[in-house]
Amino acid sequence: MKEAMPVLTAGVGLHETLALLTSQLRPDANHKEDMVFLKDVFSERSLGYLMKIHEKLRQYERQSPTPVLHSASSLAEDVTEELQSGPMSTEEKELLHLLSSPHLKAVLSVHDTVAQKNFDPVLPPLPDDFEDELDEESVKIVRLVKNKEPLGATIRRDEATGVVVVARIMRGGAADRSGLVHVGDELREVNGVSVIQKRPDEISQLLSQSQGSITLKIIPAIKEEDRLKESKVYMRALFDYIPLEDKATPCQEAGLPFKRGDILQVVTQDDHTWWQAKRVGDSNLRAGLIPSKLFQERRLAYRMKMGTLPNPKSPKKPAYEQGCDKEDCDCEGYFNGQYIVSPKCKAVAPSCGQVFSWEFYSAGLRRSFRLSRKDRQDSSGEGSDFGDSDYTTYEEVSRYQQRPNERPRLVVLIGSLGARINELKQRVIAENPHRFAVAVPHTTRPKKPHEKEGVEYHFVTKQQFDADALNNKFIEHGEYKENQYGTSIEAIRSVQAKNKMCVVDVQPEALKRLRTAEFKPYVIFVKPRVPESRRRRSAATSPGGGERGRVTDEDLQEMRQSAIQIDQQYGQLVDRVLIKEDSASACAELRGILERLERESFWVPISWVRT
Repeated sequence: MKEAMPVLTAGVGLHETLALLTSQLRPDANHKEDMVFLKDVFSERSLGYLMKIHEKLRQYERQSPTPVLHSASSLAEDVTEELQSGPMSTEEKELLHLLSSPHLKAVLSVHDTVAQKNFDPVLPPLPDDFEDELDEESVKIVRLVKNKEPLGATIRRDEATGVVVVARIMRGGAADRSGLVHVGDELREVNGVSVIQKRPDEISQLLSQSQGSITLKIIPAIKEEDRLKESKVYMRALFDYIPLEDKATPCQEAGLPFKRGDILQVVTQDDHTWWQAKRVGDSNLRAGLIPSKLFQERRLAYRMKMGTLPNPKSPKKPAYEQGCDKEDCDCEGYFNGQYIVSPKCKAVAPSCGQVFSWEFYSAGLRRSFRLSRKDRQDSSGEGSDFGDSDYTTYEEVSRYQQRPNERPRLVVLIGSLGARINELKQRVIAENPHRFAVAVPHTTRPKKPHEKEGVEYHFVTKQQFDADALNNKFIEHGEYKENQYGTSIEAIRSVQAKNKMCVVDVQPEALKRLRTAEFKPYVIFVKPRVPESRRRRSAATSPGGGERGRVTDEDLQEMRQSAIQIDQQYGQLVDRVLIKEDSASACAELRGILERLERESFWVPISWVRT
């Protein structure tokens, strides 16, 4: 038999009713979890406080109290003067001290404001010489308060009518916050000064010089636009932008400067030429103008046509890809666990289990090197989220965090001369082989006695290798000493299938092939810290040491140039730049990056997170 609920009287408050209801909850065999949940919710102390506040407000509403007087501040001043007019007792001195307190004066002032219902702003009276020529047009007088910040609006002269109108409202600016100025409004006066005959630059100067309150006489647009809704479009900037150097911007002061790699929140794309955006993480809440994607691409195309911009598809071979041209070189050597180069040649043979991360010595400097491919092929439409445009301007991005049931992200290392990324990669993997691994490469060379299939290499025939290369199964491949070497996409998938994070180092050209939603690669550009000159390098020798390992200024210049070329051509694809001071610190930094990839969120192309 169910227990009857108690009868509530009219005087019982809401919080008391809630407490009574909680006490009456009894666990049911079929709904025990639901009952426990309701009891926990109703027993929350914060909910009880909210109910008490609700009751007080309802009680206040029913009583409709009226103020005893509307000028408590004046009464306090009268009492103060009365007390000061003669001798005071201890209690009177204490009362005088309280009435003189700034906090009590503020409270009384607020009381008078509420009692008098003095909430609305007082508009200035209309001038006596109100313009008759306005006919029956509605005129709006707007008074804005701004400090040293810009007004947050740009103006232009309408070509058809010749009047000055508001061209755009900057998000977060004084004009936007007021909600009183809209795009298309006609501007007639600024602080009582007519702007009908003035040029837009003169009006802008008049607006910028006005401090404190600024009064605008406006004829509202026939159809006022709704206030802009907050946009959720985020873009990664792929170029640097300095508004003060851009002569095409409508207002340089309203421009938003940014650097390549900054994440921008685009709040409106209504203007096809100039977007409004904010920098993510910036404390400044005001939006600024940035060139739209289409406009920036058109400008770059025009600059290239005029010869003031290099072709992004320049066939020039970068310094990091200069291979050995000697057909009869014999440079393979293995010493102390590392391949080194003979005096005949700068190239070096691949080390065990690694195809595309050869190291070589030139005047004792061991440099990161890449095997050049003989027959380069495109990726047949795979990879690269930048589209068909030759110019990279913005990339739409979204936050992404790896979920427990997802395969680990691919980590891609690229390096400039002297970075020695193979050594860095192998060291990190050796520290934790259960979490990190490399993709086992393919080769056509004969297997050596100590090697095992699928451990150091996948050994295949030349016919099979050529067929795989023709079918674009390799992210990169090449020939060395009449043997083919290549890293396949399936080798990467094989590592990820074991729930391990695959770490590869590739030629920068392979990045676009790997930039897919499947791999979600995190690209790290490793470059050595290069001193200004050889004299400032205290230990500028190769690992072998000695005078033969001395680094020349020419070597240092080549290292700088290599890093610059990679940054210019592939910097927009890089997520992190790791400047290598020494192997130990670089290894620790790389290890930290890999650990954060598993637990933190990162900005990735939006196509990678869309299902």
